[in-house]
Amino acid sequence: MSGERRKLPGRLKGLLPLERLVVERLRGRPAVLRLPRTRRVQRRLVQGLMAACALALVPATWMRLEAGDRVGTTAEAPAREVAVVFGAGLWQGRPTPYLAHRLDAAAELYRTGKVKVVLVTGDNSRVEYDEPDAMRTYLTGRGVPDGRIVSDYAGFDSWDSCVRAKKIFGVDRAVLVSQGFHIHRAVALCRSAGIDAYGVGVDEPRDATWYYGGARELAASGKAALDALLRPDPRFLGPQELGVTEALAAGAR
Repeated sequence: MSGERRKLPGRLKGLLPLERLVVERLRGRPAVLRLPRTRRVQRRLVQGLMAACALALVPATWMRLEAGDRVGTTAEAPAREVAVVFGAGLWQGRPTPYLAHRLDAAAELYRTGKVKVVLVTGDNSRVEYDEPDAMRTYLTGRGVPDGRIVSDYAGFDSWDSCVRAKKIFGVDRAVLVSQGFHIHRAVALCRSAGIDAYGVGVDEPRDATWYYGGARELAASGKAALDALLRPDPRFLGPQELGVTEALAAGAR
C-alpha cells in the first residue's frame, strides 16, 4: 500500500482555506490558497486587518502623547545639568553620520551653557565595538572637555539607557538628544523611568535611512509600551556610578 495514494473526499466544499490547501497537496494538485469569495467573509477580513492596524498604532500614539510638547530644537531646550546622547552605531570605529549629528547637537548644548555634563550611552558588549568611547572622542574633538563627558557602556537599547541614567548615574532631569523619528520614544521611556526629560530632535534629510528609522519606530513602539508597563531591569544594571555627580561637582569649582 506504500505506493497507493490515500483516497480523499471528492468535494472540498465546507473546508477552510488552509484545510483545502492540505487536501490538494495530498492529492498531488498544485497548492493554491484560495481566498474566501463571500462578501461577508471578505468584510470580516478587512475589519480584522483594520483592527490590527489600529492596535499597532496604539503604542505609537501613547509615545506621542507622553512626549507631548517636551520635544524641540537645541535653541528651545531648557537648561538642564545633563544631556543624554543615545548611541546610533559606528562605522569603522567612528560615529555614523546620524550619531555624529546627535553629538553635534550635544556639543552645541554644552557650548551655549544649556547643559554642564554629557552622558553618552551606547553598546560596548564586544571588545572591538565601543560606542561610548567613540562618542567621547568625537565630543572632545568639538570642544567638550573630557572631564564633562560620562560614559555608560551598557546602554544596549533606549529603555536600558533611560533606566541606567536614573538608577546608576542618578540623573533626575535631562535633555535627551536623538533624531526626530526616535526622540518621542526616548522621552516617553525616560519619563517612565522617572526622569524629567526634554527631547532635542535632530533634523535629517528624508533619505532611505530616515524612512527606515521611521518604519522601525512603529515596530519598536510596541516594545517601548511593554517596557513602560512592565518596567523590566536592564540587561545589565550593576552598581551605582558617581561619574555624573563628580563631573557636575568639578564644573562647579
